[in-house]
Amino acid sequence: MTELTGRSPMKSPGRPSTRREIERLFWAEIAKGLTSEDAAVAVGAAPAVGTRWFRHAGGMPQINMTVSGRYLSFAEREEIALLRVQGAGVRQIAAQLGRSPSTISRELRRNAATRGGRLDYRASVAQWKADLLALRPKEAKLLTHQRLRECVQERLSGHVSRPDGTLAQGPETERWKGRNKPHRQDRKWMLAWSPEQISHRLKADFPEDESMRISHEAIYQALYIESRGALKRELVACLRTGRALRVPRARTRRKAWAHVTPEVMISERPAEAEDRAVPGHWEGDLIIGLHRSAIGTLIERTTRFTMLVHLPREEGYGTIPRTKNGPALAGYGALSMNKALMPVITTLPEQLRRSLTWDRGKELSQHAQFRLETGVAVYFADPHSPWQRGTNENTNGLLRQYFPKGTDLSRWSPEELQAVAHTLNSRPRKTLGWKTPAEVLNEHLLSVPEAGVATTG
Repeated sequence: MTELTGRSPMKSPGRPSTRREIERLFWAEIAKGLTSEDAAVAVGAAPAVGTRWFRHAGGMPQINMTVSGRYLSFAEREEIALLRVQGAGVRQIAAQLGRSPSTISRELRRNAATRGGRLDYRASVAQWKADLLALRPKEAKLLTHQRLRECVQERLSGHVSRPDGTLAQGPETERWKGRNKPHRQDRKWMLAWSPEQISHRLKADFPEDESMRISHEAIYQALYIESRGALKRELVACLRTGRALRVPRARTRRKAWAHVTPEVMISERPAEAEDRAVPGHWEGDLIIGLHRSAIGTLIERTTRFTMLVHLPREEGYGTIPRTKNGPALAGYGALSMNKALMPVITTLPEQLRRSLTWDRGKELSQHAQFRLETGVAVYFADPHSPWQRGTNENTNGLLRQYFPKGTDLSRWSPEELQAVAHTLNSRPRKTLGWKTPAEVLNEHLLSVPEAGVATTG
């Protein structure tokens, strides 16, 4: 078989692995900002495969993203296999693919399956062999150059010392667990130079030694890619970000607004809410205070009537240590917000419960459940567009007279919030013809009588 194929025997591929061209497409989707699972599904691979690719590569693609047209693609290999089964000759296949006959001849000889003792051409096996032989393993410079490796490690994880040269131990920390830096916990003190600082400083410290040169990207690859093996993986904790995996730039720019879907955008809000002709369309937001305290604000667009929502702390706040992805105990998590907002909304008559336009904050990420319970449609404003909720923004500015920034808002009771809301609702407004919001709302309720509905007077 060595004489037939022109190359040494190769191990059996077993089950064909995912093609490298699929992996290239995967990393292209990652560069767009998709998660590893979503990127895998987009290219037709299993989500678990995408997670494994991303983790093993440390978030950095290890394959060349551009492939020269001189190499056969998998689609071309499938075409060769089909034409070969149909009995087409080498020159006929070459003419149909627009390739040189020698390319086809060499492909049929070198990448054919040889398990049956003869040359059987199968596209999957041929692609596997081509991918395997396309690998060009090269040892990392930090792996072969001990002095350079020690110098880089020292500037990454070296000890912190006082001006007199004595060591400063810093806080006691737990052993690195292979994940990101600890959340809201002490981190180990070390020199923690950035790879770019190390790379440029080596030129200044060793001006005559060309072997003491390395790019900052090579240092990052040595830290993040498992197969490099040049630097210990735990040294990623020395980086400022402390990430165990490198995060693609496009992904860091993504906004955490997964709860805002196209059907709940402000552009889908009824037109009657825009012209303020029909009461019952509300705008909502939070005003934030000290120690993660907040007050919910609801303002009706037509009458400018204001309601304030008391957001009490959840049980365990201040006693249970804060943990990443732990329960939201400050009082304005998604569940807490729904629990506080629903009773306020449901006390309104039905004709005043048409829609609610909110900021893009996560506190209303459970809006589907809120709509199911109250019947109020929820819409979200566009990013960085406070003018779309101008009534709410203006009222929040008025409320800051009573609840200044930098003060603890959790100390105010529901009764005190109602007093402030009553003050604003009793204030004459120029936009209402110098009537008060309470008066305008009363006029509307009286014009549309409904059994069992009390006025605001």
